[in-house]
Amino acid sequence: MNILILGGGGREHALAWAVAQNPKCDRLIVAPGNAGIAEIADCARLDINDGGAVAEFAGENGIDFVIVGPEAPLAAGVSDRLREAGFLVFGPSRAAAALEASKAFTKEICDACGAPTAAWARFTDPEAARAHIRAEGAPIVVKADGLAAGKGVIVAETTEEALAAIDEMFGGAFGDAGAEVVIEEFMGGEEASFFVLSDGDTVLPLGTAQDHKRIGEGDTGPNTGGMGAYSPAPVMTDAVTARALDEIVRPTIDEMKRRGTPFQGVLFAGLMIENGAPRLLEYNVRFGDPECQALMMRLGAQALDLMQAAAEGRLSEMQVNWADDHAMCVVMAAKGYPGGYAKGTGIGGLDALPEDSHRMMFHAGTAEEGGRVVAAGGRVLGATGRGASLRAARDAAYALVDAVDWPDGVCRRDIGWRALGK
Repeated sequence: MNILILGGGGREHALAWAVAQNPKCDRLIVAPGNAGIAEIADCARLDINDGGAVAEFAGENGIDFVIVGPEAPLAAGVSDRLREAGFLVFGPSRAAAALEASKAFTKEICDACGAPTAAWARFTDPEAARAHIRAEGAPIVVKADGLAAGKGVIVAETTEEALAAIDEMFGGAFGDAGAEVVIEEFMGGEEASFFVLSDGDTVLPLGTAQDHKRIGEGDTGPNTGGMGAYSPAPVMTDAVTARALDEIVRPTIDEMKRRGTPFQGVLFAGLMIENGAPRLLEYNVRFGDPECQALMMRLGAQALDLMQAAAEGRLSEMQVNWADDHAMCVVMAAKGYPGGYAKGTGIGGLDALPEDSHRMMFHAGTAEEGGRVVAAGGRVLGATGRGASLRAARDAAYALVDAVDWPDGVCRRDIGWRALGK
């Protein structure tokens, strides 16, 4: 098979790494890719949000299967355009991608199918939103309705914080994503990520993970796109997983099908678990980043078979073969992230790093300049280790971190603290 992966971050490097191991993969192209991906696949300059351009490129290169990595092309309808052109695609339609593209849409789906989630209200008028916050008090959660690169959610501990978030969102800090705002009750408990595959009918549980979204150790400071993750998530016991499937995920898939917009792809449910009961925080319609890095380390080559089966409507034939192991990804970010940060700083020591089924340095925001790898984004590298225990996986990941020569890079040193203890 000739396979095209759309995207250029750590998630796409992990997907490419797993796909390339499968003997079905004859040629692998990633657009736009990054400096790390370029070592295992062909990289192509392509506007991945332009469905026509992607379809034309796929035709010219004899592509058999397209895997859409990020949410933006899905929300832009790229998968629809590719299917219209006759390509096999892993990723939901534009209509189904509204589960991530609109927080309010997801809440409507939950209300329709009875999936447990936080009480909520939507606003397009800032003064009405402020009045609601003053009436409800804090803690409270303020969300930009649209896509905001994982940063459009403010968990406000005080009323003043929540009011400031309203000013920020309606003031244009998140562009069009903040034109409508969803305000939710604050839910206590422990957060976890639950990934399932769907072909529109069958739902296949894929795996669990826990992500550290805040920049500071002890989960403090502002939210980021994710500073580290590990899989599996201890809080996702068999009982909790069964409830999440039966009460949240399957009803959602059924409701999407009932509406004539079946969901095909990976559905990532962000859950809050309290006293063994899961409630939905949000849906994403693609693999998480950095959760994907940990999942792919554990899945390996079978990831391609599973994604292909989802795209072809054959998930009922499949099962996920998990080793009894653990994986952890530690994100190395540019100093200053998620605020202002410098680009173009050199990164040394990468060539000497081990790369095998237990240790991988996945590239996210990197580029090649003059024969050296430089930082080209906020989250730059994902040091990922796998081991028989979570502690062994953590040690492998941090050994990679410590071997990198990048004075302008920072990372959290406590990834996995909930499961491992401080």
